[in-house]
Amino acid sequence: MRRRRISNGDESAEVNLTPMLDVVFIMLIFFIVTTSFTKESGVEIERPESSTASARPDAQVMVAITPEGAVWVDGEPVDVRRVGSAVAGLVSDRGGVVVQADRESTTGLLIEVMDRIREAGVDNLAVAATRGDP
Repeated sequence: MRRRRISNGDESAEVNLTPMLDVVFIMLIFFIVTTSFTKESGVEIERPESSTASARPDAQVMVAITPEGAVWVDGEPVDVRRVGSAVAGLVSDRGGVVVQADRESTTGLLIEVMDRIREAGVDNLAVAATRGDP
């Protein structure tokens, strides 16, 4: 009969987790790099429809106007009189601003917000709309 040799702990029966952790970190880096992030205005806006609406991937700052007349810049409520300085501080030279006005908001408030943004030196400005049927 064969005798079994009883180990006193000399042999290591542990699994080496270093290669698995390396693979997990590489996958994490891959998913972070390939993820596309969408900017949201911070409030729920029902945009009007337009048959000529086109995508603006260069939008850096989102400004939202709610039906109640509140103005939000990148998820933070802002006073209408300070919207120009708030946007100018966030936008870079090549970045653009997209104003998302709710269907029920007033046109006068939209024009006032756009004027204040342009007075702050931002020329790349667009109004958001949902693409509708022509």
